[in-house]
Amino acid sequence: MIILMMKKSANEVTNAKIEMLTVPMACAMKLIFSPESGRILGAQAVGTEGIDKRIDILATAIQAGWTVYDLEELELCYSPQFGSAKDPVNMAGFIAAGVLRGDQPICHAESLVPSDADNTSETAPTSFLLDVRTPNEYASGSIAGAVNIPVDELRERLHEIPKDRPIVAFCKVGMRGYLATCILAHHGYEVRNLSGGYTTYSHVAASSG
Repeated sequence: MIILMMKKSANEVTNAKIEMLTVPMACAMKLIFSPESGRILGAQAVGTEGIDKRIDILATAIQAGWTVYDLEELELCYSPQFGSAKDPVNMAGFIAAGVLRGDQPICHAESLVPSDADNTSETAPTSFLLDVRTPNEYASGSIAGAVNIPVDELRERLHEIPKDRPIVAFCKVGMRGYLATCILAHHGYEVRNLSGGYTTYSHVAASSG
């Protein structure tokens, strides 16, 4: 599951002047692709305004036989007042291509959620769970057993992270987890980013319970 942040704009008239306001809007996107060729096989997305456009693009990509590498290079219209130059479809391609290249190793929330049979998970017993969100975010809820080291403090606190265990880094939706993964991999750690972050983990854990 890939969780991305989109942006939409709103018009507000103040003193006869029109101002463009950028408002964050969450979008959940799931991209299915071949691990061998990177060919796009399917996609799902949940969001509000503009989410249909992203599915239209991905449906066309499937029909055309495109790969995730094609999504990286896709040029889509945009305006700075309405959003960023790189569309969520581009970002999905970047992440998927990074996974295939080995640049962005990930794990999925399902591997961390305890099974009903023995109350253990596939990954959690052996992995060091690293929550790189802020202390306030961590205090509001985290994965059981996770250690909180905010990503901004990570370089100064590497000595607190074991090198004899695989690391699973995570944040709210994946961006800070990705940055933490890059930092740790550069220092020789075996590390993966939790795809979709704690947001996706919470949904998976709730549906499994």
